Amino acid sequence: MTEDVKYILHLVAQALFDKQGMNILALDVRGLSTLTDYMIIAEGHVDKHVVALADHVISTLEKTVHLSPLHVEGEAAGDWIVIDYLDVMVHIFMPGLREQYALEQLWPEAKIVDVPIHVISK
Repeated sequence: MTEDVKYILHLVAQALFDKQGMNILALDVRGLSTLTDYMIIAEGHVDKHVVALADHVISTLEKTVHLSPLHVEGEAAGDWIVIDYLDVMVHIFMPGLREQYALEQLWPEAKIVDVPIHVISK
């Protein structure tokens, strides 16, 4: 994994955490998926929260590393949003849909990536 990809994974995970995203999981699917090399999967509380999480991820990467997504899908419904950055794909779900689609189980051989998240105590 290159330092650039590590940093992008960190930025995405931190952006999700900062806006109260839940159950954040990063997977290394290199060699297992033809779609991407890494996936980050997370949940929002309700559809508006899912949209807000996606917007925050997109704006964070645009501001920090000048990276815009190749494609974004699902913003209108807000129950499952996919943000495609080519090497990294972000999936943000409503909790029920995440369980229904169980993306983590599609690639049981995928390695979990330890992504640092900085917690600032109040």
